[in-house]
Amino acid sequence: MKEVDYIIVGCGLASIALCEQLRSNEKTFVVFDDNSQRSSIVAAGLYNPVILKRFSEVWKAKEQLKIALPLYNKIESDLNIKIDYKLQLLRRFASVEEQNLWFNAAEKPKLENYLSTNLVKNTSICIDAPYGYGEVLHAGRLDTTTLITAYKDFLKLNNSLEEKQFNYTKLQIEKTSIQYENIKARHIVFAEGFGVKSNPYFYHIPLNGTKGEVLTIKASDLQIDFGIKSSVFIIPIGNAMYYVGATYNWKDKTHLPTEEGRIELITKLKTFIKCDFEVVNHRASIRPTVKDRRPLVGRHHEHQNLYVLNGLGTRGVMIAPYVADKLFKLIEREQPLDPEIDIKRFKY
Repeated sequence: MKEVDYIIVGCGLASIALCEQLRSNEKTFVVFDDNSQRSSIVAAGLYNPVILKRFSEVWKAKEQLKIALPLYNKIESDLNIKIDYKLQLLRRFASVEEQNLWFNAAEKPKLENYLSTNLVKNTSICIDAPYGYGEVLHAGRLDTTTLITAYKDFLKLNNSLEEKQFNYTKLQIEKTSIQYENIKARHIVFAEGFGVKSNPYFYHIPLNGTKGEVLTIKASDLQIDFGIKSSVFIIPIGNAMYYVGATYNWKDKTHLPTEEGRIELITKLKTFIKCDFEVVNHRASIRPTVKDRRPLVGRHHEHQNLYVLNGLGTRGVMIAPYVADKLFKLIEREQPLDPEIDIKRFKY
């Protein structure tokens, strides 16, 4: 019988952030993952502290970045990889009215550190931006594919990864421990993303799931090293390659790319990109979204050693380390969760 402090189900951004909490506090754990949930892998990895559609602050942006950026830097050092790329992010203005809204927002106390008051003029003949851009400060891109691939390799080297489907029927729950096959643990945390819908212990949590599709394009003439947010975002990833996204589909719950999604992204991209490009990849996944746009974190209402870490939505890069920290403090120190993220806010 193998004994550990934690079993974690899932190996996306939320799980990795929790693993780092456990490692820092000398807790032992085993991760189960079968590659069935791919929202973290498919994600473009953009992080920024501003909602660029409405020019408003992301929920707890300052607190999230304070935890997230040092954690990703630590992972880079520990695993000898590069995953955090600082990025100049520009919001394309569609009118003078949008310019005015931007500069008004930049004067607000919660946004003054994130919105530059300098109007950035367009200098590229490949981009249609007659009204220029506003610059978002403290933005970047996390290479989620490299992160998750390297982290799984790291877990394998430490005999902490079980690459197989978790079978809920084999879980035996006692008052102070749980047992799964030949593993005994004090706690189990489910961080399965949209896969939680098949979880008999947490299927009731109101996770909607929103399908997102992202393109990778090659545009040799574009030659920009900054990201642009307009009707879609375009993010440089090197070698004349760019991510373009993303779509939002609340009905389709498959992980398959669609022709409709492809057409939508290309059509929107062509409204402001005026050079030739080639689509070289097309990916899709289901984001774990929640109706109130807050994470789903907490303890099972009946079983005190079962927990959920989910609902990161479209901003998992920033939110994951923050909520993993909060969950760890709940489990190990009995520090109450913020009611905004606690699953107790939903009755069932």
